This record gives sequence, C-alpha cells and structure tokens, in this order.
Amino acid sequence: MSVTIWHNPACGTSRNTLALIRATGIEPTVIEYLHAPPSRAELEQLIAAAGLTPRALLREKGTPYAELGLADPGLSDAQLIDAMLAHPILINRPLVETERGVRLCRPSERVLEILPAPLPADFTKEDGEIVPARA
Repeated sequence: MSVTIWHNPACGTSRNTLALIRATGIEPTVIEYLHAPPSRAELEQLIAAAGLTPRALLREKGTPYAELGLADPGLSDAQLIDAMLAHPILINRPLVETERGVRLCRPSERVLEILPAPLPADFTKEDGEIVPARA
C-alpha cells in the first residue's frame, strides 16, 4: 500500500505520525511540504478526500494567519486555498494519504484509521504518551 505523509519535521505531531507509520512496517513517501508544497489541484484533492473544508485545514499558531486577516468569515474557499499556497505554513499537518483515505492526523494516532496494518506493539510518543497496540 502506498502511504504519503505531508510532513513538517519541526512539528512533534508530524514526527509522531511518521514514527507510527514506520512502526507498522511501512516506509512512506515523505513530502516536506514547506519545501515542496502541493499544487492547487493536490491541495483541493487532499481537502476533499479528508472531508475537510479549507478553513478546517488552516493552521493559526505560528503562522501569518492573523496578519493576513484569515479569520474573516467572508473569505471564500478559493481565497483560503490561495493563502495556503502562498504560505504553506498555513496548511495544518500532518496530512496522510493512503488507499484507505486521507486524514489530518491530529492527534497522530488518527493515522492508524487508514493504515493497512495495526501497530504490532504499544508505541510511545515523544511526550511519553502511550498509543496501545490493538489486535
């Protein structure tokens, strides 16, 4: 199964998600989206497949969200996507894409919903939280 993670290595949730994927024995395609952002078509497809709206994918913390006035409820989906394409840091992460679907993996264990194999053993996140293996 093909697994792609839109990853930011500076993000703990993204690092934990990548480690969870690898813990199931899968080596995913890793796209560091700050350096290789998605195209408009890719971003629109990811949003739709994840069942999100562009606003639901916007990241506020540590981004130019406020400076760009993105809280304005009058902004269209196209305008929000334009902002994410111009400033990829606005794209919340990590997004993981598999044949089973796309998830915004916040919390990181949401990735287990779309992986073909379960965790073989309990997993410890960077902060010490345990993600239990399930049969």
